[in-house]
Amino acid sequence: MDTALRIENVGKRYRIGALHPGYATLREALGEALLAPFRRRGPDAHAHVWALREVNLEVRQGELVGVIGRNGAGKSTLLKVLSRVTKPTTGRVTIRGRVGSLLEVGTGFHPDLTGRENVFLSGAILGMNRAEIERKFDEIVAFSETERFIDTPVKHYSSGMYVRLAFAVAAHLEPEILMMDEVLAVGDAAFQQKCLDKMHDIRQQGRTILFVSHNMPAVVRLCRRVVLFREGRVAADGAAQPVVSEYLSASWNVEAERAWNESDEAPGDDVVRLRRVRVRDETGETAAAFDLRRPFGIEVTYDVLRAGEFLTPHVELHNEEGVRLFSSHDTGEEWRERARSAGRFVSTAWVPGNLLAEGHLLAHVSLMSHRPANVLRANAPRVVALQLIDGGAQDSARGDYTGPMPGVVRPLLRWTTRADGEGDGAQPA
Repeated sequence: MDTALRIENVGKRYRIGALHPGYATLREALGEALLAPFRRRGPDAHAHVWALREVNLEVRQGELVGVIGRNGAGKSTLLKVLSRVTKPTTGRVTIRGRVGSLLEVGTGFHPDLTGRENVFLSGAILGMNRAEIERKFDEIVAFSETERFIDTPVKHYSSGMYVRLAFAVAAHLEPEILMMDEVLAVGDAAFQQKCLDKMHDIRQQGRTILFVSHNMPAVVRLCRRVVLFREGRVAADGAAQPVVSEYLSASWNVEAERAWNESDEAPGDDVVRLRRVRVRDETGETAAAFDLRRPFGIEVTYDVLRAGEFLTPHVELHNEEGVRLFSSHDTGEEWRERARSAGRFVSTAWVPGNLLAEGHLLAHVSLMSHRPANVLRANAPRVVALQLIDGGAQDSARGDYTGPMPGVVRPLLRWTTRADGEGDGAQPA
């Protein structure tokens, strides 16, 4: 494939501190020069900050590349440089093709012009003639659902109307390279679904997309390649699942495995202490990301220090919003009804596939003694984390639907359908 974007050693530096004071008169300039030797030098009030530093990337034609990172990592600055909104301080950018961008609500629209006028203005900026814009105009307005307000100045639009029209213009005027910054952050679920469907269409047409978002499920579902920015630099560049997992692990400061080498640092007491907690797959490998169709296990390794105790391991799973999805403990009679001998034990709670929805999950682990009374012996909140990925495969609960699916569970249910009059449609389970 041909190269659509080449970014070579790009840096962007901004000046922080007081604004430029403007032009001074000759008398003011002479006065400042005479007084300068008598003034004490303080700290630099006009320091500089690098929003981007030594960025090197190459994007092939037809790629859909996700760009992720924390606020202030340099993602939006990169798109502004590529869209020629701002010039890089260092390095060079080579772009092959017409660029359409949706950087933020309001970018590229004149507030005093109507929606109709802004559509033609945006098309002209992209290098399209009036006939080309008129051919696409009705489709743009229908997509944005702004028919009633298309001849109203856009400064009177709501943020939702504004971004719908802006996205419609950016997507329908056929740029070879489309750049979008948090386009899914504004708008309802129906609009988000339309955006995702349109992005699929654009990708199938062989056009290039750079997609900046904090919506990790959407990034993983749409993008095969993801670039992670940290403090203005490229921290990772590769397949979507591992890069997203690296970002989430760093954001939560929690990984897929936690071990305690020193006995006095391990959670617990004189009865039992945790030694290790990890997320594992069916082959026994530690992993941070899982296809939600596959089972995964929360494995708990612990040392029983005092024999004769009846012990029960507990696991709780929480999503990234802090909602507790479930809690579980070992209910099997084999170990629950047996006093433990001193030694090392490994307990694993297995979570079946096609149960939970995609997203970032945190596990809380504890150990209880339950006879003669329930006593908390060891507690490790937010001890390990994992990412569930919905790849959009046909054999998941998603099917061929590509939009957002709310909820904390996503079971693959058995459905039956019948034409009225053909019986109850029931089949054996």
